[in-house]
Amino acid sequence: MKKDPKHRPILVLDEDPQTLELLMEPLRWEGYDVRGLTSPSEASEFLNYWKPQMIIVDPDFASSDGLEYLNSLQGHLETTSLIVISSNSATDRITQCLDLGASDYIISPFVPLEFLARVRAQLRYRDAREELISANQKLLELVEIDDLTGLFNMRSIYQKLEFEMERGKRFNRPVTVVMIDMDKFKLVNDGHDHLFGSYILSEVGKIIKMSTRTVDIPARYGGDEFLILLSETPLAGVEMFCERLRKRVEQMTFVQGEDSINLTLSIGFATTQPGENLVPKELVRRADMALYEAKRLGRNRVVSFDINTQSDRRIEKSAVISIFEKKRKTA
Repeated sequence: MKKDPKHRPILVLDEDPQTLELLMEPLRWEGYDVRGLTSPSEASEFLNYWKPQMIIVDPDFASSDGLEYLNSLQGHLETTSLIVISSNSATDRITQCLDLGASDYIISPFVPLEFLARVRAQLRYRDAREELISANQKLLELVEIDDLTGLFNMRSIYQKLEFEMERGKRFNRPVTVVMIDMDKFKLVNDGHDHLFGSYILSEVGKIIKMSTRTVDIPARYGGDEFLILLSETPLAGVEMFCERLRKRVEQMTFVQGEDSINLTLSIGFATTQPGENLVPKELVRRADMALYEAKRLGRNRVVSFDINTQSDRRIEKSAVISIFEKKRKTA
């Protein structure tokens, strides 16, 4: 679909005001949103807050030896087309400009109609590239996102976990894996149809997504199990997060049509320790052991992995969790 020229911001740069006006005039005929600048410092400041779809520039702009300013524009060319206009028709100069990221090189003086045709061609190319990037992003989401819950699936979670653990090791910051399992979820499928079970998983996915920060990585681990990766979160913050999530699900009644049920979560988590050289699967295994202990202790609770008591299979709950449990017993 053809885009309205009014929504096509174009920045024209030339140190000579008369030449700048000659370049801008045909663009105005087409109705483009055109801005022109003669000062390199103004142009640099302008590009900090105005994102043009195209920059048109003389290669000698702001530079006696040429090309220096073109090189400074590299950071803007991912989503912006660059057209160079120059009276220099030397092959080596044209080659240098194209190698520096220019989409086209127009030799002046030029015919205005040809100039406009070249502008349209580069904008079409930019649109096609943008659509391809968008399509690739959607394809990536299809590969990585669980369509039922909207959370990440397990295809990519270990790669993300490995990256976060390496980053945590480099900056000496903790990384936590939280494992979640829905208690007695089999009763849902036994007493209701599978559509109701899918509805519950979808709603729990929404609760998890609402409870996490943008830097966290929530995933559906499989079936009615979930995994959440928390980065740079101290122990007390992890405990508060897990308990808050547990209570949100405990206090919710899942209702769809005539089906209605209350469910709870069992949660186990494990956090990297300073100086440890863990692989991602080992951290997940520790969180899974804590989850198993939460189940063994009666479900509907949060348990942390404690490496000091691993040998006798006792996993101690922290003081914060104990406080929450006392409140729950007296509530």
